[in-house]
Amino acid sequence: MSNYKQLDAWKISIKLVTEVYKILKRYPKEELYSLTSQTKRAAISVPANIAEGIGSQYKKETLQFLHIARGSLNELETHLIIATHIEILERKDFDFIMTMWERSIQLLNGLINYYEKANLK
Repeated sequence: MSNYKQLDAWKISIKLVTEVYKILKRYPKEELYSLTSQTKRAAISVPANIAEGIGSQYKKETLQFLHIARGSLNELETHLIIATHIEILERKDFDFIMTMWERSIQLLNGLINYYEKANLK
């Protein structure tokens, strides 16, 4: 599999990044260099690592990048939870993003399982 853009896991992660960016526009300016930038970085890391992993020649490297993408999803969730707790992010926005987050983690876990079981080099 070489075209990462055809993967549902990559497509939903791009949608997730887009929605995160929309929500981050409403964060206070004083969070620009802390929570805002960390949240952006975690969100962007997901599709970027999926793409890099799928572009790899070796199964081990592919899995490594997919696991990094999953870690970034968990980091993103943590940043969003913090933003909710400190009342920067409204609960309805958190719930909306988490619906996409949950689908993204399901698809990514499926992709990881596929590669773990695949008879590839």
